[in-house]
Amino acid sequence: MKAIRYTKYGPPDVLQLEEVEKPAPKAHQVLVKVHAASVNALDWRPFTMPSLLIRLVSGGASKPKDPSVGVDVAGTIEAVGKEVTEFQPGDEVFGVAPGSFAEYVANSASKFARKPANVSFEAAAAVPVAAFTALQGLRDKGQIQPGQKVLIDGASGGVGIYAVQMAKAFGAEVTAVCRTRNLDMVRSIGADHVIDYTREDFTESGQHYDIIYAVNGYHPILAYRRALNPNGICVVAGGSFSQILQALFFGPLISKFGGKKIGFQGVATTLKEDLLVIKELLETGKIVPVIDKCYPLSETAEAVKYLIEEHGRGKVVITVGHNN
Repeated sequence: MKAIRYTKYGPPDVLQLEEVEKPAPKAHQVLVKVHAASVNALDWRPFTMPSLLIRLVSGGASKPKDPSVGVDVAGTIEAVGKEVTEFQPGDEVFGVAPGSFAEYVANSASKFARKPANVSFEAAAAVPVAAFTALQGLRDKGQIQPGQKVLIDGASGGVGIYAVQMAKAFGAEVTAVCRTRNLDMVRSIGADHVIDYTREDFTESGQHYDIIYAVNGYHPILAYRRALNPNGICVVAGGSFSQILQALFFGPLISKFGGKKIGFQGVATTLKEDLLVIKELLETGKIVPVIDKCYPLSETAEAVKYLIEEHGRGKVVITVGHNN
């Protein structure tokens, strides 16, 4: 089968389409024929990190320890392991599997759910990791409640589009921060208020929020603290390297003084129960994927470059064709 491989460090062009062995599912796994996958920050960030740091993260001094790429996936069950009873060959599913930028991928059956009938393979593939992150960031870290004022910084990106919609589903009043060209899009997915960060710094406006969900941004965490209500919570999920480090190392210290809390979210966990929550949100139309562009599997390097250079609006999807 064909798969994208990351076998050496360098620019996104090092991502190459290669012939590799088709995986065989273990007893608890399913083999999925991939129809679509999507690009997340964890796929493109290695190409923006300092050389030494990426070597530490990738676990290899001279080359990445794991050459597979991609996590989000949607497709059809090709085969099931002997212990799997939930799925059968032919079932349409979505979920997560390491190495999803490929024609086939195998992972535990617990990492998949049936694809909602009202959602295409491309749309379903655009959901899992970003939606896990938004759900856990708002619900678990932010402790979101109906009626709260929630600000999403980086509202038009992969995680941001789901954070806006989920905050609305939780009953919050949502302010979305993004660049000029994305204002109409974030309004269309439910934002009550929009702020163009190229024209206004929300941390200087005098407005205060119960939750600030910093998906992408560059503000010092003391600026976020200034924009919180007295018992507000700021959850940093991404953004500039400096912003992440501040939240990680200084957030807990700052949170000890007064009622305002600041913390770094960390990597989302891919829980089956949360995947089923996301499935229901898709089925009811409470979240709708936003796809910026689709690229064929052979052009994965171009998709990664696009996200790095253009900061995509919503999700970038990799489509996988099968000659047979």
